[in-house]
Amino acid sequence: MPTITRACLLALRYLASLPLFLALDVPQVPLKSSKQPNMVFILTDDQDLHMDSLSYMPYLKKHLTDEGTSFSRHYCTVALCCPSRVSLWTGKAAHNTNVTDVNPPYGGYPKFISQGFNSAYLPIWLQEAGYNTYHVGKLFNAQTVDNFASPHAAGWTGSEFLLDPFTYEYLNATFTRNGEEPVSYEGQYTTDLVAEKSFGFLGDALASDKPFFLTIAPTAPHSNVHIGSNIIDGNFSEHSNVQSPPVPAKRHEHLFEDVIVPRTPHFNPDDPHSVSWIGLLPKQNQTNIEANDHFYRSRLRALQAVDEIVDDLVKRLDEAGILDETYIFFSTDNGYHIGQHRLQPGKQCAFEEDVNVPFIVRGPGIARGKTTDIVTSHTDLAPTFLALANGHVRDDFDGSAIPVTQLDSEITAQPWKNEHVNVESWGIIMSEGKHGAVLYPNHTYKALRVIGDGYNLLYTVWCSGEHELYDLTMDPYEASNIHPDATRASKLPPANIVLDSSRPHRADQQVLYTSDVVPSGSTIANSANALSVPKVLHRLDALLMVLKTCRGRECTHPWEMLHPKGDVHDLKDAADPIYDHFYEHEQQRVKFDKCEKGYILESEGPLHIKPYLEGIGG
Repeated sequence: MPTITRACLLALRYLASLPLFLALDVPQVPLKSSKQPNMVFILTDDQDLHMDSLSYMPYLKKHLTDEGTSFSRHYCTVALCCPSRVSLWTGKAAHNTNVTDVNPPYGGYPKFISQGFNSAYLPIWLQEAGYNTYHVGKLFNAQTVDNFASPHAAGWTGSEFLLDPFTYEYLNATFTRNGEEPVSYEGQYTTDLVAEKSFGFLGDALASDKPFFLTIAPTAPHSNVHIGSNIIDGNFSEHSNVQSPPVPAKRHEHLFEDVIVPRTPHFNPDDPHSVSWIGLLPKQNQTNIEANDHFYRSRLRALQAVDEIVDDLVKRLDEAGILDETYIFFSTDNGYHIGQHRLQPGKQCAFEEDVNVPFIVRGPGIARGKTTDIVTSHTDLAPTFLALANGHVRDDFDGSAIPVTQLDSEITAQPWKNEHVNVESWGIIMSEGKHGAVLYPNHTYKALRVIGDGYNLLYTVWCSGEHELYDLTMDPYEASNIHPDATRASKLPPANIVLDSSRPHRADQQVLYTSDVVPSGSTIANSANALSVPKVLHRLDALLMVLKTCRGRECTHPWEMLHPKGDVHDLKDAADPIYDHFYEHEQQRVKFDKCEKGYILESEGPLHIKPYLEGIGG
């Protein structure tokens, strides 16, 4: 990177004087490659993107959204706290970490330790790259007052970890500082404690000549939970937890009195199209809806203290003179739903509310006021942080570094990489809220989000043998399941999917699949016809067969496993009719042999993938 000259500085000063609307897309000057930037990562808990929580965070908008880039198609790969966080910190899919739950035996901090990740995750690698690393707040579930030192989480120069069973008690937090004996802060507000302790470590970081990585991880807007001792031992039941709406700080408890959950077309629908236990949920009555609206307002109120952290952080970095050489990231572990598809408050589904999460970054080289729609996921975050740190980006990552700077986007963005996200789930799901607190078993599925030029699909295979397929271009609220099993059951005519970049987005329509007539002028690859749903499913099944057990490059470039010659890079390439026989007759279908509570390979169905060989396959 060239040295910044006086002429460059004068040019930047001129750009800064331009009206805001002209300056929005101008990136900040990137750091010289020899300079290791500071990084701050604000990681909330259970924050939604699709119920507009970001709209109620004005400081976030002022300091990050307006001054940075928002990634509108960023996804978690497991919509559950601990598995998602382990994937985030390790750069590995949940089927490779085998941390698939929040508590033992299939998840939680003990599982993270037993899988060997305490010596192989992001803070370790950042320290090897020369960084001081700090973490305040929640690290993992089931990191408790009893096991926090067995062993202590490695890799942090300074740490203040929240500990179970008090992690989710907003007014009764317990922390361990640098592995010392836990300290209770009964009566003090947990998010304010996280802020105070984070800025203490920021002071330590500023006093050092090393670059730093600081994670600020409040539990807001997670529900307030008193965790029973049996849950940490793996003996979970509907009575294990006593949960209630999130608790805001006193100064915020009367905000947003008239705000309600957005009444989108899939909110408490009259005619749901979901499968498994979700398809059997009753329509919520007014009492239920009002309770969930209160829950929603409590979440927004709890986020106000987080918003204040953003403001205070930016001011402190600015006063220290390092704001322009510091990356600030904002995200959450998983999304959240309230009322959509008749669901009580919760997460863990493959619907967009649960898996499409906020991801915003500002810093050197980041375009200001920009939104990008490249597809990214939490497995990409560890590689991204290491790439920015000039550290070693490992070959065994299941994700790849996100091109967060405009320059990197122009050089390294590969459309076929930015097409798919594999979402996984195992075991049970527990709904929240006053009318929730119900356990549903067999919440085990494999899901695939595929988003490309002219197509936007969600395909889910459940351990029960049920299937879902949604075309989000025409059905953005995932309200019409067009899988043949569903259309047969509802006696709808078969549907076609048009892989066509010229097709308009129809956000005003819910159910469009009442005819098999192909729109005029539609295209798939070199064909003039729409691709029937069965033919799409054959290709999606093959792609999901690769992704459900993928490792390393297989996860970022899965089409190479199916087409080793490298001539198929995305779904549109694979839609070529010459591959119809190969996908329909020569590939196994994704299915489960058994509904398990965790990742048991023997129960995950067929594993063999057959590559296409010209003259043999097809």
